[in-house]
Amino acid sequence: MRSLLLVLSMLVLLGGCSSKEPVRHLAAEAAMIQPGVTTKTALIATLGQPNGRRTVSPGVEEYVYYADQKGMFSGLPVVGSWIGNKGYEMIVVTLHGNLVTDCQFRTFSESDHDWVHDFSWEEVR
Repeated sequence: MRSLLLVLSMLVLLGGCSSKEPVRHLAAEAAMIQPGVTTKTALIATLGQPNGRRTVSPGVEEYVYYADQKGMFSGLPVVGSWIGNKGYEMIVVTLHGNLVTDCQFRTFSESDHDWVHDFSWEEVR
């Protein structure tokens, strides 16, 4: 009985090691973009279609790429989606015409907003 419980536990834990969706490494992808050199066509060939885009001014656009940072337990069946994410990472690319003029990599953690709970807030009247 004990060995059966051990085998079942191992199967559940090993199920968390598998992933069905491809993993993006945005930091490495951001390093391939060279402001002043990379064109819009090369950007899309490298990173694919953006998750979001906006027009900043005439002829200037921003493309946004983002991906969740998966935690150690994110692949566990059933509970992985609740306890698995550590935060997310993002690339913001600025295009002027057909040329990349800026590329910024940003990372955000779930704990970035913890300071709100530690701060002693004063009531404003």
